[in-house]
Amino acid sequence: MKLPPPLIPAKALHLVGAFALLVSSQSAKAVDEIQVYNAGIADVGQFTIQQHLNYVAVGQKDPPFLGGIPSNHSLNGTPEFAYGVTDWWELGLYLPFSIQNQQFLSDAFKLRTLFVVPHAADRNSFYGVNFEFSHEMPKFSQTRFGLEIRPVLGIRNELYELIVNPIVDVGFGRNGEVDFAPAARVARKFGDDLFAGLEYYADLGEIGNFKKVSEQSHMLFAVTDFKIGEFGVNFGVGYGLTPASDRLVVKTILGYAFAVPGQASDGSARSPGPINPFAHARSFQP
Repeated sequence: MKLPPPLIPAKALHLVGAFALLVSSQSAKAVDEIQVYNAGIADVGQFTIQQHLNYVAVGQKDPPFLGGIPSNHSLNGTPEFAYGVTDWWELGLYLPFSIQNQQFLSDAFKLRTLFVVPHAADRNSFYGVNFEFSHEMPKFSQTRFGLEIRPVLGIRNELYELIVNPIVDVGFGRNGEVDFAPAARVARKFGDDLFAGLEYYADLGEIGNFKKVSEQSHMLFAVTDFKIGEFGVNFGVGYGLTPASDRLVVKTILGYAFAVPGQASDGSARSPGPINPFAHARSFQP
């Protein structure tokens, strides 16, 4: 007896399966900045620069969406330029990029404005919020414009710090979503310019419609902060905890703070961002 033809052709089933795989791996796309904000900002009138570099040694081999780029064996990063406007307000500019298969790909730019409690590095408790507007290229995102809202909440004493960034990512346009991507850091001070700890990064998916845990991105990094001369260094190795996560990522941030024009240096300048956030703090305030 001759069997009837299948209701759905085999090629169509393969296409559906491939599309499902692409959708399920969206949270695993490589990122230019792997960082927990600690409410540290540049001094008033000061310019700072950081160079972020993240190498995905073992990552996702399928693109996060049709036309996107896979994270596996990619080098991703951005120079970050910042300027201290007041003791509670900093402006910043990113120029993200990715290098894959000897090809350099630009992801346009990001503009950010960061508001924090003044002198956060000298406080036991600190807080702030960062707003980051991005213009992205088609290979990096399904939306051309996005907004990151990053609250900063932290506590610390002379030896330890705990920081949480409950990040909300907003994509504008037809394919845009409002995703929840929290990050956290716990670190211990071992010397004036030496810190070690753990950083955690996740992407749970659309708020109100979180993905299954196996389809979420969860990564844990072992990190250290130290100084080389006037340069601050943040270095970490991360491991993916779910199938949708990149399996092995190496990240580094190199930071330098320029002298404030017209102000004599007393040798106590701190590098910006996550690097040695309270290495030179003399006392702590509530």
